[in-house]
Amino acid sequence: MKEKITQTAGREALGEFAPEFARFNDDILFGENWNNGDIDLRTRSLITVIALMAQGITDSSLKYHISNAKSHGVTRKEMAAAITHAAFYAGWPKAWATFNLAKEVYSEPTPALTERDRYQSTIFFPVGEPNPYGGYFVGQSYPLRFRKNRSRCSTLRSNPAAATTGTSITRKREADRCSSASAAEDTTVNGERIRWR
Repeated sequence: MKEKITQTAGREALGEFAPEFARFNDDILFGENWNNGDIDLRTRSLITVIALMAQGITDSSLKYHISNAKSHGVTRKEMAAAITHAAFYAGWPKAWATFNLAKEVYSEPTPALTERDRYQSTIFFPVGEPNPYGGYFVGQSYPLRFRKNRSRCSTLRSNPAAATTGTSITRKREADRCSSASAAEDTTVNGERIRWR
């Protein structure tokens, strides 16, 4: 599940003095923009740091966004490389100022990663909660391979009764076609032959 960004700093700092600005800050900038899924939070955080650096904004807001980037998985090495790269375009003095803030943020101790966190960083999809029924299964599972007509076949394969009890002859033919097409597909995984059914 994707982390949802919420912000109340605008309302807390400027709510009475500039309520419209506070609403834009909290609801639009951090509410809609930061929660847009087109760019992941890690990349969005790094872009924000570089944009603030390019403008010469080296106050507490830049330090906050460097810390935010760190918490979203940007490593010290990646941060240093991004600042160095941007220094040629934004200016050397701005990079020096940003490096001083980044050194402060990255010198703070980072909590040790759990085994689950280390595994999460190696895969594309997020790790879910532990399966409460995991103790009832033995061995490993393998995902079905993709092919053009996979969606219809996998539906039939997951519910064999749907292929045989329906009133439509076409549905039965579809099930036969899927099972005969996949019966010929074999895969070897870690030296073990897997027959797709």
